[in-house]
Formats: sequence, C-alpha cells, structure tokens
Amino acid sequence: MNALQRIGLVSPWRTFGRFSTAVPSRLIIAPPDIRTSDPTIASDIYAGYFSFEGRVVNTHGQSPFAIEPPSADWARRLNEFGWLRHQRGAGSALSRENARALVTDWIAICGKARRGHAWEARVIARRILSWLSQSPLLLEGADRSFYQQFLKSLARQATVLRRRMQSEAQDERVLFGAIALAELGLCAEGLASLARLGTQLLAQELQRQILPDGGHISRNPRILIDLMLDLLPLRQAYGARGQQAPVELLNTIDRIIPMLRMFRHGDGSLALFNGMGVTAPDILATILAYDDAQGVAITNARYSGYQRIESGGSIVIMDTGRAPPPVFSLDAHAGALSFEFSSRQRQIIVNCGAPEKGRQALRELTRATAAHSTLVVNDTSSCRIAPAAGQAEWLGGQILAGPRHVPVARQDALQATEVTAAHDGYTRPMGLIHQRKVKLSADGKTLTGEDKLLPAPRRRGGKVDRPYAVRFHLHPSVQVRRAASEDQVLLVLPGGETWRFMTMDAPITFEESIYVGAADGLKRTHQLVVQGQSGPRPVLKWMLHLVADAKGQGA
Repeated sequence: MNALQRIGLVSPWRTFGRFSTAVPSRLIIAPPDIRTSDPTIASDIYAGYFSFEGRVVNTHGQSPFAIEPPSADWARRLNEFGWLRHQRGAGSALSRENARALVTDWIAICGKARRGHAWEARVIARRILSWLSQSPLLLEGADRSFYQQFLKSLARQATVLRRRMQSEAQDERVLFGAIALAELGLCAEGLASLARLGTQLLAQELQRQILPDGGHISRNPRILIDLMLDLLPLRQAYGARGQQAPVELLNTIDRIIPMLRMFRHGDGSLALFNGMGVTAPDILATILAYDDAQGVAITNARYSGYQRIESGGSIVIMDTGRAPPPVFSLDAHAGALSFEFSSRQRQIIVNCGAPEKGRQALRELTRATAAHSTLVVNDTSSCRIAPAAGQAEWLGGQILAGPRHVPVARQDALQATEVTAAHDGYTRPMGLIHQRKVKLSADGKTLTGEDKLLPAPRRRGGKVDRPYAVRFHLHPSVQVRRAASEDQVLLVLPGGETWRFMTMDAPITFEESIYVGAADGLKRTHQLVVQGQSGPRPVLKWMLHLVADAKGQGA
C-alpha cells in the first residue's frame, strides 16, 4: 500500500498506472534555479575536487561516479547534480563542456544500474530538477546524440521515481518526487500525462504535509526552505506553459513565507529547531524577495507548534509542539518548550542546532533535550529516539515516543506578552509534566520565565523525586561574567550591550556547550545551568534584563 492509499486519498496511480514514462521529443522550457552559484566551485570541479557534506575528494582524473564515495551523504549530493549551477554560474565554454562530460559519465556509469544511492527517490527527484534547470548549460551546442541520451535518461529516471514513490516513499520524498514529475511534464514536449500525474500528486501531498499555518508536518524549518527553492520555479513553469498552477501550490507559497519569517531572528538567521542548521542568508533573502505582500511573521503557529514574541527589538521563539509523526521525525529533536532569544541583530539564548549530514555522533547529541534551552529531567530526553545502529536501526532514527499533549495559552497585553505551555514527554517514564511560562515586556528589555515540574494527573505508583537541570545555551558571541552573587551573571554582547540573567535564590553554574549554526563550522560556547530536585515546590523563576545598551549606557 503506498503513502497516498494509507491516508485514504484517491491515488492518481490508478489513473496513470505503472507504465513507463515516454521519451519526450524535446525540452520546451527551463525553470530557473534560484539557488546562488559560486564560479570558484566550478573551477574546483574542473580540477577534479568534489566537496560535499564536509568531505573533499580529489578524483585524480577519474570520473567521480567511478570512485568509491567517502560516505553515503557525499554520494547522494554528487548524484543529485545540484553542483551544476556553479558551472552555469562560471559562464564559460570550458565549464559547459565539463558539465556535459560529467552528465555523459553519469549516464554511462550509473544510468542503467537503478540501484545504490543514485537511485533513491529523493536523489532522483533532485537530479531531475537539476538537469531541467541547468538544461541550457548542458544542451547549448550539444550534438544530437547527447540530446537524445539526455532525454532518454530523464524518461528512465521518471519511470524509476514513480515506482519508488509507489513502493517505498512515505515521507517528504513523495512531495519532492511530485514536484520533479510535474516539472518534467511541463518542461518536456509530449509528457502532458506526466504533468497531470505530478500535478495531482503535488496537490494531494501539499494538503497532507503542509499545515494550515504554513509549517511542514516534520516541524523542520529547513524543509520549508528546500520546498520554496523548488516550488517557486515550478510556479513559474506553470505560467510559462500557460497553465494554471494548482491552488494548493499557490496557497502553500503564500503560507510558507510568513512561517519562515516567524523563525527569523534580527540577524537574518532562522531559529535552531527540529533539524535546522546553518542559515544561508543569500538563499533566505532570495526566497523572501518573492513575498509580494511583504508580509509579517506569524506569531501564534498553533498547528506547527511554535510561538513568537517580538517587542522593542527583542525576539523570543519557542517550541510548543508535539513530536511529529514517526515517518516525518527523522530530523526532529527532543526540544519541547525550548526557546531562543535575541536582541536586535544579536542572538543570546540559542539551541545547539543540527549538523550537516554525515556527522552521526554529533547529530544524535544535538537531538537530545540537553542540547536545547529547556528543562531536562534526570538527564533524560523528553523523546525516545531510535538509535542509528542496533536492533532499532531499521527505524532510521525515528522518534518512538515523545510529547503528545502540549497545551498552550497566549496572552497579548499592552504591558507584556505571555506564553504558557506544558508537555507530557516525562509523564510515562517519570510521572511528571514540565510547564514553562515566558513573558516579554512591551519595551523588550525584560524577559521573565518560570519552569515547573508538576505531578501527572491519574499517575499511579509512588512519587519519586527526580533531579532536573534547566539549560540556557549561549550564542558563541556572548561573553559571560559572574555578577555579585551566584544567582546572577552578566551577558555581554558584541558592541557592549549587556543583559543580566538572574534566578530566585538558585545558583547558576557554567558548562561547556557547542553551536552548529555558524556558517564557518562548529563553535565552542557556554551554557548556563540551574539544577534542582522535583518535589513539593519544583519551581524555578528566572529573568533576563537589559542593563546597558550598545553604547554602555544604562537601560
């Protein structure tokens, strides 16, 4: 049973069956690739250097498709052909010939194998989209033999992709596959039926995966960026062929952009929740430039499970959502009720973030609750995540158990905005509920918080006190200075702006932390930790208050 049948939708496969995709007679249009290009990468590729997912390989004159890849993720990026845009950006005859030679190599070496990383559903979809968008680079000046081989390969890839989507894909791969099928059907002459199939699949998957507030069902901001980079050119492709884009596509674009703004800090980067890592500012700026309405950020994304408070130049972004469905949880984090806080263009409180693919040990570490600015009970994560190896390896890192009931209350008033939320991620293993309240003053100068551990209702068995730690991870640019007492510290930002962090009679300790949201790699940083014991009064109150602005003057 395929993914669409499982959710009770009428499957377009019934209409279009399992027939092979016809070889198109020619390509009519080429959608734009709105990702930025770097001509220096084209020079590296010509010299035989291929750098993906933190690994650099010198092919020493061999085809990159004929060597042993250093990792599975490196192989996926190579076979997706997203790097073709850099060769197009170089704009030279040499880069054009090199690109065409590499595509020829792929067709000869990998084009008929139909196995391995090159033939995974997401990789096929990405490769089809890359070849279509870069077809002017590849086909300008090409001989008839290459043109025909190119079209035959596209048809073969579409056929395999359709079969993979029916038999294997259950998650966002179905959506990206639908985009690829629809775009190929629009760009090629003679594939009208494929365009209809892709359009129907696209409409159904957007309904299934995009939530009413514009978030993705995985709760991962990074997927929203990836989607927009493909949906915006697809919208243009419909227009170029004189066809009406499905209303689901148009509505999705209109909803995603305000959702991306919701995650955005004053420095332009996105908050580090549920798989989000480094923000590429040029890519995000390109996407937001398509916002004709110049909309504002969503503040209450109750379907996606996020809250945003913005006042006086200060921004709070808080995770108030449930764990996503298991099949969509491969990149999700155990960060229930974690938050990030920034002041103007400076981030202060952060989460650790998500590393690039291939760093499995670090990836597992940053998915844990302790890698987030929230409360951790008994050094245990609020979600149970299947390990990457061992008996649960087949689950692929899915979240097996996590918060299911996360009530949220928001009060917007003239003096302050307050959000109160709770989660039951610790109910089953420990009989506890974590409740967090945050309040940001109207002038943005004071953020107060309160963390409680409450006994779960109707919980049987004796009560056992548990140790807890409330963690506040700091951005690497923040300097920490001990104040007059052990329950206060000063946080000094670049430029001199200073915030006082204080608790109610609870000592603050410093611990090391890491930050993987920086463009130039992993950064060491610190975290503030306040420890306690669940019991009759398991309440921690804390406050962040601006004491000096960037000029060093009192606030």
